[in-house]
Amino acid sequence: MYTKEEKLSLLSEMIDFARADKRFKDQEYNFILAVASQLKITKEEVDQLVKKGAEKKQLQPESQRILQFHRLVLLMNVDQETSQKEIHEIKNIGLHMGLRPEAVDAVLEKMHQYPNKVVPPNELVAIFTRFYN
Repeated sequence: MYTKEEKLSLLSEMIDFARADKRFKDQEYNFILAVASQLKITKEEVDQLVKKGAEKKQLQPESQRILQFHRLVLLMNVDQETSQKEIHEIKNIGLHMGLRPEAVDAVLEKMHQYPNKVVPPNELVAIFTRFYN
């Protein structure tokens, strides 16, 4: 379970990532709102994050970091446009999260095999499990 500060940090990270290509599209904003709703964060709080951001919190345990990475992959693909800058940025985020580079690369490669580049959660878990055993 996330603390309020962790939830705000997660969403702030997603907002920053959505802006990596210098554009913050409606599809990205709406996706972030959907995640916020699941986390019980209001639209007003999200709008504040868009303006000011939040203090970054490192997630524990690793399963939470993998889930956040998956959210970022989904966010990256929500507009059906993936740039090299976004790929580079998401790899850096994965490394800063402490995720195995091989697992991050495998997820980014595997996403092209699925409709809308959505890697199913069970496949995501299988990839990370393979690289951590």
